[in-house]
Amino acid sequence: MSHDPHAPRFRVRPPSHWINDPNGPFRWRGRHHLFYQHNPNAPVHADIHWGHVSSLDLAHWDHHRIALTPTPGGPDEAGCWSGCVVDDGGVPTAVYTGVDRHHSGLGTICLARATDPDDATLTEWKPLPTPVVTGPPPGLDVVMFRDPFVFADDGRRWALVGAGHADGTPSVLLYDCDDLADWRFAGVLVDGNDPVAGDAFGDKAVGWECPQMYATASGEWGLVVSLWDGDPCATGYLMGRLQPYGEGELRFEARFAGRLDHGRDFYAPAVLQEADRALMWGWSWEARDPSEAVRAGWAGVLTAPRVVDVHPDGSLRVSPAEELELLRAAEPFVTAPGRTALPEAYDLSVTARARTTVSLLRSASGQELTVRLDPEAGTVTLDRGGWPRTGDEGAPPIEVRVPPREELRFRILVDGSLYELFVDDRVTVTERVYRRPDDVRELVVTGSAAAVMGWEQVPPTRG
Repeated sequence: MSHDPHAPRFRVRPPSHWINDPNGPFRWRGRHHLFYQHNPNAPVHADIHWGHVSSLDLAHWDHHRIALTPTPGGPDEAGCWSGCVVDDGGVPTAVYTGVDRHHSGLGTICLARATDPDDATLTEWKPLPTPVVTGPPPGLDVVMFRDPFVFADDGRRWALVGAGHADGTPSVLLYDCDDLADWRFAGVLVDGNDPVAGDAFGDKAVGWECPQMYATASGEWGLVVSLWDGDPCATGYLMGRLQPYGEGELRFEARFAGRLDHGRDFYAPAVLQEADRALMWGWSWEARDPSEAVRAGWAGVLTAPRVVDVHPDGSLRVSPAEELELLRAAEPFVTAPGRTALPEAYDLSVTARARTTVSLLRSASGQELTVRLDPEAGTVTLDRGGWPRTGDEGAPPIEVRVPPREELRFRILVDGSLYELFVDDRVTVTERVYRRPDDVRELVVTGSAAAVMGWEQVPPTRG
């Protein structure tokens, strides 16, 4: 079979069929494990299992057998939906959303345990027959309830659950789960009425999915939420502190919030807290007609791992994980501004001291996919008008802003149809671009670029 030029080769996706949310990134016995929502039988969202990959270096991933399968007659018979993986007394344990055949938006919280914790590949899992939480707490009029995420604060274990209320208010619910088999509702951690969240996210979302927490180097917490308005619509983050509240509860006091990714093809990120950093993966869906994905036999991909933290001003700090440099060819294909052919997958950095235009793709009619950098204005603009997403014909270019400066740094990772832009470790833009057979992959840099450096991405060499 010939290679599909739209298919990413170096990012996590199953060999075929459907993938959506990353789930349960987890470090165990020297390996990174990553799970994901997966339909093993078709490239459509249905019959959701947990797929599973692992890696020693975050660059090369090994595929394993399916980790979680819906149980006929069980609480997850209609789908094993999103969740996390935690170390529960030396036993890796998946905490996930179970969907039964009567699913109406309200999931249950289920557990599954690795049957052989001594096996570094964690290929065998056994679900518990009974949920630890059978539904939302009474009295809150919750109409959306899913996506548990377990974290530790001050030596105690807590869990977040994404929620939406009947009046249209999104929220993150908090549970005390120090004993993973015994959960206690501990209140609403934060909701859409928070003024910081309201200013950043508006009132479009009616639910917050896939809540995730990570600790920053400054002692603050980052709270990541995916905004749901009946369909996935955006991702956001809040920076702030966890504060004691009442008897055995916590509340999140936000001081800064913003868009997590400014592209249109990024959703449902999952976070892994490590000793010295927090890693994040997101799901990039297909931005083409569903019939094209069905013909191709695959749909969706996970992004490259990103390191997330906070800048002193409270805004997001985000950059590609350094392990991605293992994918670089031994020698760069470009080291100076000019004109050069681009490989199918590449890692390109450009530093601009004045207005600079970077062209990455040219159509037969002469249209160009460009990134325009303006350090003085603090703007980066992606113009992909000649390659519209399905349903976005005529959409304006995407402009993102950072503090003005003398030099503006821009890095892009391109793998097949997946484009991931990073601007000054502050802003990311994730988009899917589907090349046509007569498009020309060519780098043209015009203006005042101070530095240009690019590497082809190639399969990493194992030590």
